[in-house]
Amino acid sequence: MHRTRTPSDKDMTQAHHLRHTLLALACTIALGACGDKSAAPTGGSAPKMPPVQVGVVKATPGDVGLVTELPGRVEAVRTAQIRARSAGILQERLFREGSEVKAGQLLFKIDGAPYAAALESARATLARAEANWTQASAQLERLRPLVAANAVSKQDFVNAEASQKAALADVAAGKAAVRQAEINLSYTTVTSPISGRIGRAMVTEGALVGQGEATQLALVQQINPVYVNFTQSSTDVLNLRRAMESGQLKRAAGAQAASVRVMLADGSEYPLPGKLLFTDLSVDPSTGQVTLRAEVPNPKGELLPGLYVRVRVEQAQASNAITLPQQAVTRTQQGDSVNVVGDDGKVTPRKVKVTMAQNNRWLVQEGLQAGEQVMVDGFQKLMMLPPGTPVQAVPWQPPGAAAPATAASPAAAASAAAQ
Repeated sequence: MHRTRTPSDKDMTQAHHLRHTLLALACTIALGACGDKSAAPTGGSAPKMPPVQVGVVKATPGDVGLVTELPGRVEAVRTAQIRARSAGILQERLFREGSEVKAGQLLFKIDGAPYAAALESARATLARAEANWTQASAQLERLRPLVAANAVSKQDFVNAEASQKAALADVAAGKAAVRQAEINLSYTTVTSPISGRIGRAMVTEGALVGQGEATQLALVQQINPVYVNFTQSSTDVLNLRRAMESGQLKRAAGAQAASVRVMLADGSEYPLPGKLLFTDLSVDPSTGQVTLRAEVPNPKGELLPGLYVRVRVEQAQASNAITLPQQAVTRTQQGDSVNVVGDDGKVTPRKVKVTMAQNNRWLVQEGLQAGEQVMVDGFQKLMMLPPGTPVQAVPWQPPGAAAPATAASPAAAASAAAQ
C-alpha cells in the first residue's frame, strides 16, 4: 500500500528562501548593466592614449679633441749588440741572463794568451827601433861639427841624417804596433757599452767566436723609457693640415709634445701617458704611411721591444662642434641625417654633415643648432605611428648608465587615475 508524501513546513521554508535568493541575484545583474551603460562615453569613442616616449640628447657645441687611434710597435730607446771583436775561445760568462747591467760591466772573457804574446812582441820591436834611433841620432851629432869644418863629405852627413829619421819612423811604427796589440788584448774582455737589460747568452763557454766575423754574444736594451713607433696615412696627415689651414680645426694645446695613450693587446690602457716626439718628414713609398714616434715611461718593464700596441694621440681640436651617439645618425649614399624633436613633439628629419668618429660618437659640424633635441632611441616605436604624430622627448641614457629618477610612466599615471 503506497503512501503519498505531503510537503512539510521545512520544505516549504527552503523553497521560499531559494526564490528570494534568485530574485536578489537578478536585480544585482540588472543594476550592474545599467551602471555600465551610464558610465560609457556619450560619443562611444575609446580612451585617448598618452604620447610615445623617445630618447633624445641635446645638441651642445664646444671644442672637441680629435683623438686618433693608430697601430704601433714598442722599440728600445738604446740597443747594443754585444759582439766578439777578437777571435778565440770563449772562456767565461760573467752575468745573469735577463738581469740589469751597467755601462762598462764585464760580460764575457775570451782566451787572451795569443794577444798577450803579440803585445810582448810589439813591445820588443819598439825597443829595437828606439835603440836604432838612439844610435842614428848619436852618429848624426858626431858628423854635424865635422861637416861644418869640411872634415867629412856632405853626402855622409845627409846619409846619417836620413838614417836618424828612418829610425825615428821605426819608433813611431813600433809604438802604433804596441797600441794595436793592447787594443786586441782588451777585446778579449767584453764589456757592456750601455746600461740596460741583457737578454740570453747566444754562445756558451768553449765556443770559438770572432773567427772571420764578429760573433754576436748577447743583446743589451735600454727599455726605460721606450719608444713607440706608429704610422698614419699620408692622406689623413694632408687632410689634417688642410683643415687646420682653413680654420675648421685648430692645433691641440701643446701639440709639439701632445699626450699619447697606449692601448695594450688585451684592450686595457697602459697607465702611464707618453709624449709625442716627432713626425717623420718622409712618406714610405711602399705603404703610403708617415711614421710618428712617442716616448713612454716604462719603470716596471711592462712594455717590451717588439710589442704590438694601439696609440691614441690628440693632434687637433674641432671648434664649435657637436658630438652625437652613433645610433642617432643615419648614414646613406644620399648623405647623413638625424631626427630632430621639436617643441611641439613632432619629429623632423634633418640633413647634417658628419666628419669623423670619436669614442663611439659622430662629430657633427653642420646641420644642427645649439639646444635642439636629437632623437637617439625609439625608432621602432616611431615607425608604428602615423606621420606627424607628436611624441614625448625624454633624456636618453647610454646602455649601462643609471637611469635618473623621473615621473611615473603614462600607463602608471592612468592606472593611478583609475584607482
